[in-house]
Amino acid sequence: MPLQSDDTLLFIGDSITDCGRDRQSDGPDSLGGGYVNEIARQLAMRQPPHEGWIRNRGNSGNRIYDIEQRLDADCLSLQPSVVFILAGINDVWRKFDSGVVSEIAEFQASFQRILERVRSEIGARIVILEPFLLPVPEDRRAWRVDLDPKIHGIRELAAKYASVYVPLDGLFAAECCHSPAAHWLPDGVHPSEAGHQLIAQAVLSRL
Repeated sequence: MPLQSDDTLLFIGDSITDCGRDRQSDGPDSLGGGYVNEIARQLAMRQPPHEGWIRNRGNSGNRIYDIEQRLDADCLSLQPSVVFILAGINDVWRKFDSGVVSEIAEFQASFQRILERVRSEIGARIVILEPFLLPVPEDRRAWRVDLDPKIHGIRELAAKYASVYVPLDGLFAAECCHSPAAHWLPDGVHPSEAGHQLIAQAVLSRL
């Protein structure tokens, strides 16, 4: 999916996208310290950026329902031409730390409403980043029973709505053949610097 010189890019998601961004400005610090910032840095080397060309609206702790609730303010009102979304791991995490369950049908329906509105109301191209998980610590293995059906549901939606799908769960699993899981995701969820670099490269290779 080649980017155009006048494209405006928006990233929405949870803490993996947020990554300590400055919510008080749209300056360099507003991109956070993770994969969004790295994508911006590398794209800026391809062609000179224009004002407001990339924004990060990730929010730590958000589940898919929170992202849907904030969609008007965080996405639609900004009229981006390309929307990147990474969501789903908090919908799994809350089941195991708080007993709050996101049933697959409800999760997928909320995700679909987001995608439908983005496509129909602003006509943006959509890039879906697959949620991911590694067994660090070992108890994360039990989370797969909840995450895997959500990944399958997201893949079904991607076939209908996405211009690009980035299969991050499989990419992280593959990299564990070469480096320990903790090298990429120290707590099984949140990327290290190397993990953010992996995400950025996976996205950039498809743009």
